[in-house]
Amino acid sequence: MDRIAVVAAGGTGGHLFPAQALAEALIARGWRIVLASDQRVAAFAGDFPAERKIGLSARTFRSGDPLGMARAGLAIVEGVMQARKAFAEIRPAVVVGFGGYPSVPGLLAAISQGRPTVVHEQNAVMGRANRRLAGHVRTVACAFPVLQKAPAKIAARAVVVGNPVRPEIRALADLAYEAPTADGPLRLLMTGGSQGARLLSERLPQAVARLPQALRLRLRVQQQTRPESMDLARQAYAEAGVEAEVAPFFRDMAGRLGQAHLVVGRSGAGTVCELAVAGRPAILVPLAIALDDDQGQNARLLADVGGAEVMRENVLTVETLNAALERLLSDPAGLARMAAAARSVARPDAAERLADVVEQTAQTR
Repeated sequence: MDRIAVVAAGGTGGHLFPAQALAEALIARGWRIVLASDQRVAAFAGDFPAERKIGLSARTFRSGDPLGMARAGLAIVEGVMQARKAFAEIRPAVVVGFGGYPSVPGLLAAISQGRPTVVHEQNAVMGRANRRLAGHVRTVACAFPVLQKAPAKIAARAVVVGNPVRPEIRALADLAYEAPTADGPLRLLMTGGSQGARLLSERLPQAVARLPQALRLRLRVQQQTRPESMDLARQAYAEAGVEAEVAPFFRDMAGRLGQAHLVVGRSGAGTVCELAVAGRPAILVPLAIALDDDQGQNARLLADVGGAEVMRENVLTVETLNAALERLLSDPAGLARMAAAARSVARPDAAERLADVVEQTAQTR
C-alpha cells in the first residue's frame, strides 16, 4: 500500500490547524502528505508539511442565490476533475477532509474513485460541507462528544477523537496551572478571531478600567485586537494604569496561553479544545452570527463541567464583563478549580487518535 494521505482542507485556520496536526502525526509514522485545497490556500500554505500542494477549483455560495449556486457547482465540478486526475497519478491510500468548501472537490473525487475517505468535524455542530458528504465516506470522526445537525445514522457511527492541536499546544497538557498568588501578577489573555472581534476589543479595556485599583495594579493584559481598535484599547489601559500588550496577532500563543491565569475569547472549536488541553479557565463569548450557533455549542464542552463561563453577546456589556472579571480574578482557588475542570475534558492525543482512524480506514479497500 502506498502510504500517501491526501489532506483536503482550507478556508480558515480552524480547518488548517487540525489538518496540519494530523499531517505531522502521520509523517512521524512514515506517511507522505499531499494537501488538496482551493487555489488560494494551496499557494500560500507555506508552513503546511506536505510534499505537494494541489490547488483545486472550489467556490462557496449563499443560500437563496441561484446564480451563485450555479457558479459554485461549475467550480466544484472543475475541481473534482482536477482532483481525479491528480489522484490517478499519486494514488493516495486515503483522503481526509476537514470541512469547508475547499475540501469538497477532493473528497468528491476520492468517493467517485472508490478510495478510502475520512471526514473530521471540528465543531459540536456538523458543518454543511461535512453534513452533505458524511453519508458517502468510509469514516466520520469528530471532536466533541455530541455531534449536532448530523443525520442520526452518521452521529451513531462517528468516532470521537477530539480536535488535533499543534505540538506546542499539546505540550501545555503537561504544564500545571499555577493560580495567582495573593499579591502576585494577574495574567489576563484575550484572544479574538477576525469575525466579530470588535465587540471584545472595545469592551474588555473598558471593563478592566472599572476594576478596583488593587486588581488593576496587578493585572498584566495581553490582548489580540483588530488594528482599527488598537489605539482605543491602549489608551483605555494607559488611563487605567494597567500594564497591557495590545497587538493584532500573537505568534507565541502557546507560551502566552501557558502563562495565563484567565482567558477571554470566542468559542471556536480550536479555541475551546486548546483551552481544555492547556487547562485554562475562560470567559467565552460565542459569535452570535455563527451558523447554527456552533460556537455556543462548542462552549458547552467547558461550561458544562465548570471550566468556563459563557456570556452571550446580548448580555455582554461593560458592566457584566466587569462583574465577571472582578469575581473570577479575586478568587484564585476558583480559577484553579476551573482550570482542573477544563483539563478534565481534554483530549491532548487527538492527533494520534485521528491518525489511528485514518490508518484503519486506509486498510478498508
